[in-house]
Amino acid sequence: MLRYHTSPVALTRNQVRSFWSAWAGFALDGMDSFLYALVLDPALTSLLPRSGLGATQANVGLYGGILFAVFLTGWGCAFVWGPITDRIGRVRTLMLTVLCYSVFTFLCAFASNIWELGAFRFLAGIGIGGQWTLGSIVVAEEWPEARRGQGAGWMHTGYYFGIFLAALVNWAIGSRYGWRAVFAAGGLPALLVAYIRHSLEEPSRWQSGRRAASASAAFASLFSEEHRRRTLLNSALLSVSIVGLWAGSVYVPSSVRAIAVREGHAAGASQLASYATMLLSCGTILGCLLMPMLAEALGRRGALACYFVVMFGSIWLGFGYLFYASLAWFLVCLFVLGIGGANFAVYTLWLPEQYPTSCRGSAFAFTTSFGRYIAAGATFLVGAGVSRMHTIGTPVALTSIAFLGGLVLIPWTPETRGKELPA
Repeated sequence: MLRYHTSPVALTRNQVRSFWSAWAGFALDGMDSFLYALVLDPALTSLLPRSGLGATQANVGLYGGILFAVFLTGWGCAFVWGPITDRIGRVRTLMLTVLCYSVFTFLCAFASNIWELGAFRFLAGIGIGGQWTLGSIVVAEEWPEARRGQGAGWMHTGYYFGIFLAALVNWAIGSRYGWRAVFAAGGLPALLVAYIRHSLEEPSRWQSGRRAASASAAFASLFSEEHRRRTLLNSALLSVSIVGLWAGSVYVPSSVRAIAVREGHAAGASQLASYATMLLSCGTILGCLLMPMLAEALGRRGALACYFVVMFGSIWLGFGYLFYASLAWFLVCLFVLGIGGANFAVYTLWLPEQYPTSCRGSAFAFTTSFGRYIAAGATFLVGAGVSRMHTIGTPVALTSIAFLGGLVLIPWTPETRGKELPA
């Protein structure tokens, strides 16, 4: 994908290495974050009786939603990495986030009840939530202006390759050795730290730019008169996107299993769930590759609006109607849902353009973390809805309404197309 001499602007060795480190970190981040969704049913079926609870479908739905909410709460705590990276640097903080999510995902393999699993997922979420911030900032600050949009779109494909990788891990390891082996494989990203440590230099923009006087000063500047409005708007938009991702597409594996069982394919339900996850990931990778062109043609706001429309339509149609109709058509809709999921790639390009170097990490971390608390509440409600209605489709379909609110907010945000990254 990348070479040292690529038209129109050649990339330096550190720029190429920075990209691949950010991409790989984000890919392994995506793998670790999605492993739980793939092993939700077998893990809770095993751990609920050990926790004094019945392993019923209703309890799997309810406590699965609770553990998703706990994970997202941990992901929301990832805002701490922003002030840290503004103070000590991008590369060192990148290593810390990789270690955090790798170690605690690995420890999930040894959980003896749902409470221990929840604690490990909470701590893994803190690391996983920071990876997007660090990877995006490294690429934004290290890549040349003429290619930042391209770099943002390509970098964001890493997360969805990670989801594809999670599906492969579940297919190759989980189906043979069980859910604990899947989590154990989630500890492998720790090996990436050695490469980052010995191969990368801090972005020159951070080394020569205005560094934060302190972590607290970087965070406080987000709510200064200059930045307060855009910080609040970005946080609201990210809330919409994360609700759509975690309250919607994360239930894809369980949804496919439910439809497969209903249509008489119970024996192959787990593998079908893995195939569906791969299909969803392929759609999002395509959406990420399209993002730079959309962002230049329609602006950052126009591109985000397009993705929001796709998300609304595909979640409403897919879970509200096709879930009850046909597995084949549901899978077709999943591919479209995947394309809409690339709305996160817009933020990878857009958020760094709205803040100076001294608080860029804090801004990205806070706005992407705040929405996770909203999404944690939404996932809890979805889990409660699944338990009450005894179906996944309708509760998930209702989350699509959030994207209508997002479309209302977009016109109030700043358009940064054609502007250089602030110093």
